[in-house]
Amino acid sequence: MLGWFTQYFAGSDSRRRITPGPGETYDINRKPPPFGHPLKHYFALDDKYVNLNHGSYGSIPLPVIYAANLLAYEIDSNPDIFNRVAYKPRLVKSREAVAKLIGAEADEVVLVPNATHALNTIMRNFEWREGDLIIGATTTYGAVSNTIRYLTDRSEQPRPSMLTIVYNFPLTHAEIIELFRAKIQEAKQQHADIQFTDVPPLSPGYDTDPAEKKNKIVAVIDSITSNPGVLLPWKEMCRIAREEGVWTVIDAAHSIGQEQSINLSETKPDFWLSNCHKWLFAKRGCAVLYAPKRNQNIMKSSIPTSHEYVSPNGSKYAEVGTNFVKQHEWTGTTDETPYITVPTAIAFREWLGGEEAIYDYCHKLAMDGARRMAEVMGTKVLDESGELVATMSNVYLPLPTEKTPGEIYSPEVLAKISGLMMNKLLFEYNTYAGHFFHNGAWVSRCSAQVFNDISDFEYVGKVFNVICQEVKDTILRGICEEQQQSGPSILNSPVEDDWVILADIDVES
Repeated sequence: MLGWFTQYFAGSDSRRRITPGPGETYDINRKPPPFGHPLKHYFALDDKYVNLNHGSYGSIPLPVIYAANLLAYEIDSNPDIFNRVAYKPRLVKSREAVAKLIGAEADEVVLVPNATHALNTIMRNFEWREGDLIIGATTTYGAVSNTIRYLTDRSEQPRPSMLTIVYNFPLTHAEIIELFRAKIQEAKQQHADIQFTDVPPLSPGYDTDPAEKKNKIVAVIDSITSNPGVLLPWKEMCRIAREEGVWTVIDAAHSIGQEQSINLSETKPDFWLSNCHKWLFAKRGCAVLYAPKRNQNIMKSSIPTSHEYVSPNGSKYAEVGTNFVKQHEWTGTTDETPYITVPTAIAFREWLGGEEAIYDYCHKLAMDGARRMAEVMGTKVLDESGELVATMSNVYLPLPTEKTPGEIYSPEVLAKISGLMMNKLLFEYNTYAGHFFHNGAWVSRCSAQVFNDISDFEYVGKVFNVICQEVKDTILRGICEEQQQSGPSILNSPVEDDWVILADIDVES
């Protein structure tokens, strides 16, 4: 059953036939290659590029690229047929496929360009009152944090206020839960004069007369934070928020395709969103926005507002409500191919062995690879227990740590180091892994994917050894000399005897 993507478009002109190249198709009746480097054949990655940064932008399999290219030809062979007739049934199939993966109903799921777009759609549809609160965190993704800030800064009233939970990793799930609960209780105590009676449908007190409902608290919660890349106990946090009468918006940008056992009908967040183009292998950009039917009355408008918008003041509203799904089917002419590639991406994942097999390999590699990378650099991993690890892991880099903010790294110094690392990784060593400064230390976030193996982590570790030494010899020269006089740092001490041998290996090998 080879070449299952090969097809004819409108008409019978054989010149329209596109034959798949190597890796762009596969035989569903044959076993796939083993996980690791043999699977790079099915990705467009440069053979010599070592990619430990899949989590940032995704890495699209060749069969998905091929399917998207076929769709591009099909769309432009007759744009009217595709956009007026063929598009929407395929979009329904994509929504159904995503809904099945996350334990939701198809009509609770719509597709939008990316997670930031989804988050903005949710947050800008809340009707804010003066006195409302939005809870974020120090690890909230920058664009999301800035969206919250915008809502509190905008010139028009009413405006909510922003509260921030401080997460300094490493932390246990128990500690994260306690910090979250404490922030909610602190918010209520600090605003004791405000009546937080606008609560989600599943919270105690929801049956209050709508005319009596006053203010609300909305918590924006990461399922997996971006930097560091750690798994949060977001399901338990949803339960706590529900008990406290707090609305939950789950920023799960990294979850679908990475996190196991996502069952939104069971967990019951108020809103949830995730990128399909990261870990699920769909074409960029494609994200899922989940709004359960109980909350779709809040989602009055898509962004931008669709021609399917229904005014709450019109007669049609009683029949269709906010028209949530139809509003998001068409918000203007754009490239629809990313949304349509979702079933193709899922089919490829099923051929590889399915979600559980993919997760098991990538989780183990994230754990083992991070430990090996730490050995190579003479450092340690952020989370020894694995409680915070899905398929992204975090490893400390061999650079000085600071005990108090700013004693070593000013904003200017941080920017110089980050820029140097980016350029060296990409243009000298043909690799990339995330790198960031957190809680006084430099950390690398490594994404384990089906095309990676342990040697990729070893290579990146050796590269970081060279780069970090250059950072210490140049940008931090005076600072390192001062720190050496005050005593050795844990992050500058090898932890295994073979570290010295590995550090001497040619990094180009």
